[in-house]
Amino acid sequence: MLTLFPEMCETVMDESIIGRARKKGAVQVCCHQIRSFAFDKHNRVDDSPFGGGMGMLLMAEPIALCMDDLTCTLGYKPHTVYMSPQGKVLTQQRVKELSLLDGLVIICGHYEGVDERVLEGYADEEISAGDYVVTGGEMPALMLADAVCRMVKGVLSDDECFEEESCFNSLLEYPQYTRPAVWRGREVPEVLLSGNHENVRKWRRMQSLYRTAVKRPELLKNACLSDADKAYVESLGIT
Repeated sequence: MLTLFPEMCETVMDESIIGRARKKGAVQVCCHQIRSFAFDKHNRVDDSPFGGGMGMLLMAEPIALCMDDLTCTLGYKPHTVYMSPQGKVLTQQRVKELSLLDGLVIICGHYEGVDERVLEGYADEEISAGDYVVTGGEMPALMLADAVCRMVKGVLSDDECFEEESCFNSLLEYPQYTRPAVWRGREVPEVLLSGNHENVRKWRRMQSLYRTAVKRPELLKNACLSDADKAYVESLGIT
């Protein structure tokens, strides 16, 4: 991650599942300070945009020097992503694809963004975390890094940990419950207490289909559905 706020990124990536994965060596996350590659005595990395306008723009040279140093250290140029609201919105499918790469660089913009020329020279793609704007690229970059890291072998205890989650197979996850069986008058569905694993599996599948049809019907077009799944979705009468 190339950023002006490596401490912020390290704090997030050093916690919970990803933090434990880093400690045991399942995944490596390195946060590089762009300001370390500034070329004046004030460590300046931004300037006003040509043509006028509000805000400041990250200059191309510090980012380029940071990328060159990283590429030299690794011996190759990793696939490079720039977090931007102009990019394609991140999907679980893209996360799966990125997790198969040998390495990944995420450039975090700030202020009004970065000089377009450094993107032309180094960025392989732009990715958006959604159709909204935040102060800097760090939070979207952390979302991408977390999503990719947790799919790397050895990070989670079992593939099933992510295969059942929302969006992994273009379906939303089924509802889940824990103890107590009755909470404030609300009961856990009886099938989950039955001990019949096949019935539980079928119930969860139908719940995933129902939730997806109601909340995110556009996901169904990319889902792998059996004839029985399609018949159930059609029976819901949701368009």
